Amino acid sequence: MRTTDPDGRRYTAFATNTRPGGPGRQLADLELRHRRRARAEDRIRAAKDTGLTNLPLHDLDQNRIWCAVVALACEITAWAQMLAYTTHPARRWEPKRLRLRLFSLPAQTARHARRTVLHLPGHAPWAGLVCEGLDRLRALAVPG
Repeated sequence: MRTTDPDGRRYTAFATNTRPGGPGRQLADLELRHRRRARAEDRIRAAKDTGLTNLPLHDLDQNRIWCAVVALACEITAWAQMLAYTTHPARRWEPKRLRLRLFSLPAQTARHARRTVLHLPGHAPWAGLVCEGLDRLRALAVPG
């Protein structure tokens, strides 16, 4: 439960049947557990938005592969957000917003001088953000 007083301070309350973990550490332990659970639920919601809501295939093995692809897509999206958009609010965007703004941009790939070039339209509203993210990813050190 969350309430706000007239001065703008926010108060949070936990109601639980958990036994005390230790002297003076119960509230900190409860808050940590609550935040971890909230993160897990956020990841589950993102996976459902990415394609885990319905299993589209008929065979169990095919659906197992579908689940692995969805999990891989969720991980790649989370890593890309964390590494490419360190200061921009796009780091916290849900999959639906990412799909609408970044992943659906029309683009063309071309080969020039043994390099792959991505051509984005200059009039697209989020093309600059995609270019910034790609530049940040390219600037990272190659592992190994």
